[in-house]
Amino acid sequence: MTNLLNPELLSENKISEIRSAFENAQPCKHIAVPNFLNDEIANLLYENFPKLDALKVKRKSINENKSEEYHLDRYHPVFSQLRDFMNSPEMYAWVSKVTGIENVSSTYDSLGAGIHQGGPGSFVDIHVDVNMNPAAKLHRRLNILIYLNKNWKDEYGGALEFWDKDVKNCISKVMPYFNQAAIMVTDETSYHGYAKINIPDDESRKSFYCYYYTPAGKDVVFRDSRFKTRPDESTTKTIITEVKETLKINAKRFLKAIGVTSLDFQDKNKEK
Repeated sequence: MTNLLNPELLSENKISEIRSAFENAQPCKHIAVPNFLNDEIANLLYENFPKLDALKVKRKSINENKSEEYHLDRYHPVFSQLRDFMNSPEMYAWVSKVTGIENVSSTYDSLGAGIHQGGPGSFVDIHVDVNMNPAAKLHRRLNILIYLNKNWKDEYGGALEFWDKDVKNCISKVMPYFNQAAIMVTDETSYHGYAKINIPDDESRKSFYCYYYTPAGKDVVFRDSRFKTRPDESTTKTIITEVKETLKINAKRFLKAIGVTSLDFQDKNKEK
């Protein structure tokens, strides 16, 4: 398979540089990698990115406002091509080298690879991600988010924010510039999200995502995603968020106990 990464990222010196920055980042291991894909692929993705209305899954609640899709065969072939590459042995090897996490792999379901998009006012509150792909019995370890926003202005906002474990301070940010990738660990303290964006009506925040896993050992216990509110949010929103997240987590524990996973519902949803 043709390597779709920027060739400059393949040298041992560059890999060593990325790994050092990744391992030393705070508050969790992460790094921004500009010019991630080769120019041809990055431009094809941008030019053929689906319209916001074309994405089937709408995530809209008190804690998020965005759309997403993982059925990439509905769109230009370049999206499936990138997904296949992100699932290739060549990419697995590169990811392991730059993160130090061995035996990574991804999947072809909603917890594998797909696209995210947000229009004016889009946001995702601070959260940690679910720690497993329960259907595949895999332990989620890494996110790679490839941003596809040309002419993005800093005043639009939309930076991927990394917060401390108590969600009191934002420690680091990655702007969603065109062909810049954010690589980050996913664990119980990797709180991240992005604040409400202020963009023109004809603009959107676009990204391609891929999640990486390792085999789930017996010591890996399922932990659901969990939203937290920022320190400047209202008391009302904070209380509603805590109640909502507690109810969600308890409901999923019950479903898991009777043999039903959240993916069963996601897949039905995404076919609509």
